[in-house]
Amino acid sequence: MNSLISPDETWLLWAFLVGWAAVSIYLEQRFKWASKLSGAIIALLGAMLLANLGILPIEAAVYDAVWSYVVPLSIPLLLFQTNIRRIWQESGRLLLIFLISTVGTVAGSITAFFLLKDMIPGLPHVAAMITGSYTGGGVNFAALASRFEVPEVMVSSAVVADNFLMAVYFFVLITIPAIGFIKKRFATPHLDEVEKSSDTSDTAAASYWKRKEISLSDIAMAVGTSFVIVAVSFKLAEVFRNLIPEDTNTFMMILRAVIGDNYLMLTTLTLLVVSLVPKYFERINGAQEIGTFLIYIFFVVIGVPASIPLLLQNAPLIFVFAATIVVINMLVSFSMGKLFKFDLEEIILASNANIGGPTTAAAMAISRGWTKLVGPILIVGTLGYIIGNYIGTGLGLWFSSVM
Repeated sequence: MNSLISPDETWLLWAFLVGWAAVSIYLEQRFKWASKLSGAIIALLGAMLLANLGILPIEAAVYDAVWSYVVPLSIPLLLFQTNIRRIWQESGRLLLIFLISTVGTVAGSITAFFLLKDMIPGLPHVAAMITGSYTGGGVNFAALASRFEVPEVMVSSAVVADNFLMAVYFFVLITIPAIGFIKKRFATPHLDEVEKSSDTSDTAAASYWKRKEISLSDIAMAVGTSFVIVAVSFKLAEVFRNLIPEDTNTFMMILRAVIGDNYLMLTTLTLLVVSLVPKYFERINGAQEIGTFLIYIFFVVIGVPASIPLLLQNAPLIFVFAATIVVINMLVSFSMGKLFKFDLEEIILASNANIGGPTTAAAMAISRGWTKLVGPILIVGTLGYIIGNYIGTGLGLWFSSVM
């Protein structure tokens, strides 16, 4: 499919990715309609629209660079203020509903697999990718696609289905608090607090991302530390992959997949370092802002492959597979959340963190004005980076043995 902008137009594509990410953030903080929609969705939908109009190419080396460099750099930056020892103290309720929502993802994946295993070639590995993605976000998708060496055509089809469905589901989650029938049946303390607030001068996003003191030293330490952590993590993962042979018993294969995974090593090492020297990271201002901006560039990129013609041509059954997981995740999250008396906001963010990852959940919390839940959902949602890869790997190996 030819596009107006060629895949080789590197500077034009970078200008669009970074520029549209900036525009999305500006709109989110400037206009209340955009704040309610969230900058993440604006970034994704803008790229999706231009790709479907034939202006942007579906594939380009620039997009690969975002996956390979921008995303890894953003993860440590977003974790600098996170101390894993405080997860339960600060986020116990969200952690529990997040894990319940994860059970919904697993149940959905198993159900969808046995319904469609005879209809989709290579489904075990596709199922692993999508399950990992719907336990912690798109970062797991990329890691599992690489781990199982999924053919590019299947990855592309799965990405199209995943991104298209993710955008639709975010719209659903954003709309739910406005539905009176649902709102009456759940506690909504954060929504009530926003409605009682008399401050209408700023959007929720603008209020959260207020201007703060930041120095050249902060920027240098934040970016420099992130580069070092990524480099060390990826090198360690490479060493472990080389130490453990690929052709070995199942236990060693799983061990190699776990400790040799770039993103697992990155997340684990970052949390370990932050826990060991918390005062160093607490003194760095601006890391969350820089990391979030990098993630918004990622939002733009994941919107590009969401081609509706490509979805209809190559991925209708994969879309059904992914939709089955999302629907069951939603049913489990909301039914169990109601049973255990979780707040509506907690359930929405937990399901969002499973399907889209912690940054999209945080973006939704910011857009709705649930500022007290932003930090906790980032903390809890980052666990999805870890358990998503474990779960995706385990199910992928099991599904492969069943076929």
